[in-house]
Amino acid sequence: LQGPRYAPTARLDYEAELGLFIGRGSEPGVPVPVREGHDHLFGACLLNDWSARDVQAFEAQPLGPFLSKNFATTLAPWVVTAEALEPFRVAAARHDESGGAPLPYLVDASDQARGAWSVVVSVELSSRAMREMDLAPMLMSTADLATLFWTPAQLIAHHTANGCALEPGDLLATGTISGPGGRSQAGSLLEITRGGREPLTLPTGESRQFLEDGDEVTLTARASAPGCVSIGFGRSEEHTSELQSHL
Repeated sequence: LQGPRYAPTARLDYEAELGLFIGRGSEPGVPVPVREGHDHLFGACLLNDWSARDVQAFEAQPLGPFLSKNFATTLAPWVVTAEALEPFRVAAARHDESGGAPLPYLVDASDQARGAWSVVVSVELSSRAMREMDLAPMLMSTADLATLFWTPAQLIAHHTANGCALEPGDLLATGTISGPGGRSQAGSLLEITRGGREPLTLPTGESRQFLEDGDEVTLTARASAPGCVSIGFGRSEEHTSELQSHL
């Protein structure tokens, strides 16, 4: 078998996520209960968790994602405060519990009733050829944060369950925001192309399994609710050539 080698990734991917900023810390050794999780949130921003899928496949056992994730993360410069997101809190998504119910320390009735945020995140992709031809970016996916399995408060509760302390300014990521509607709601190319087995076709006729040099990925998000003025999250965009120059 051929051993590992150091070279540019051939399976560069994005992951559409939100970043959760901690505003109030916690004491070392004292877990934060789910019911208090939102009290520790300062706000949220768009986050792209770049992923080298070929590296990830190699190191997943026994290390888990490490070098496949640590080379770059993109944050949008716009942070929406938790206070501003209060009108957009909704019930947590209901999921099939055939694999087992969440452990008791992750379950709180008030969080299940109103612990999620209704924030729709969209991803667009533009290749170098598309921009040269003045073609609009291709919409890759649109999904609602509220469909995620875990709420922000549950993420905080689990992160601190072993006594790990929170510090103001800490950043947690939600994980890939993908909805139940299939490829049109998938927040990464890994899901959209079924691991590269089903390439997608761009308006130019180009084929994509994963990102290539010159591609540009743009994330946008907006919180909406009946009777409320919607709030945008700005834009998070990165050119793969610029990403390469940063490594």
